[in-house]
Amino acid sequence: MTGSPTSPKTDLIERDRSCLVVIDVQKFFLDKLPLDQRQPLVDRIGWIMRVATALAIPIIATAEDSAHDGPLVPDLAGLLPKGQTVFNKMVFGLAGQPDIRATIEGSRCDTFVLVGLETDVCVAHSAFGLRDLGNRTVVISDATGSPPPYHEAGLARLRDAGITVTTVKGLYYEWVRDLATHARVKAAINQPSPYGLTL
Repeated sequence: MTGSPTSPKTDLIERDRSCLVVIDVQKFFLDKLPLDQRQPLVDRIGWIMRVATALAIPIIATAEDSAHDGPLVPDLAGLLPKGQTVFNKMVFGLAGQPDIRATIEGSRCDTFVLVGLETDVCVAHSAFGLRDLGNRTVVISDATGSPPPYHEAGLARLRDAGITVTTVKGLYYEWVRDLATHARVKAAINQPSPYGLTL
């Protein structure tokens, strides 16, 4: 286990054990998706990033081969803490790259919540690599994407391998847990939920 959490083990996703990992949300990969899926996916990921920030959950972000495939999309890059590096990921599974792995191993986390692109490749490889380091990995089904039919195939493989797969809504309530925190997070975000997300 890479982190040093103090709370007991539970099937629910614990915010004090969590790190949000935003994987390769770049125009190059978004453009492979059906047009009507692109901005809603970015909006859901951005909303999760705002929730993580409001709850002091750390965020790790990557962009694959950014010199060739471009940067993390501006809508999301602008939500990172000021001065935070977006890792230039040159492997499919992020745990296989020394600088990213060092950040993972230096974190207080042992639960890594994955969003981004593509579900069946970089998200899946990263989920397995993080698990193999002794962590719990969680993939958010409606905040990840691949061109059809590969998204559903990727999610099926992850579930079959015992990776936790849940939704944006499920993640939110597991991180928040009580009405007082729910009210605090809503006030901190101060914007409506993304289209299609009903809390």
